[in-house]
Amino acid sequence: MKKIILFFVALSFFAACQQTEDEKAAPLMNTIDSLYKAGNYQATLNAITRLRAQHPKAIESREKALKIWQDASLKMAQNDVGRTDSALQATIRQYNAEKNLYRKNMLRVKRDSLQTRYEALCGTVLVIHRRQAEK
Repeated sequence: MKKIILFFVALSFFAACQQTEDEKAAPLMNTIDSLYKAGNYQATLNAITRLRAQHPKAIESREKALKIWQDASLKMAQNDVGRTDSALQATIRQYNAEKNLYRKNMLRVKRDSLQTRYEALCGTVLVIHRRQAEK
């Protein structure tokens, strides 16, 4: 009987000494936080993908990483909206000033492509805002 009790005590002691999944994921979460704070959003998303693959049972870490994922995705999309808008405005100015019909048609294609990209990026930003409001 004493051996059984001793076995269960030893087993509970052994179980208490093991790291939880969130403790195992902590170094990667620190990396994710520092990458996000440094503004390296693509590397942040890549690190979160690694976290999801390597630590599927680290629930608290994954929940925190989801918020960071949304924030980093939003920042990337907003930066891309700004760059696309600048390129679109420059193309519109070139289009309006162009006299050569061929080059004007080529600028129209570029303008339409940039306009489509701009609208899609704005839609992405809107979806991210809605998802963040749900939480």
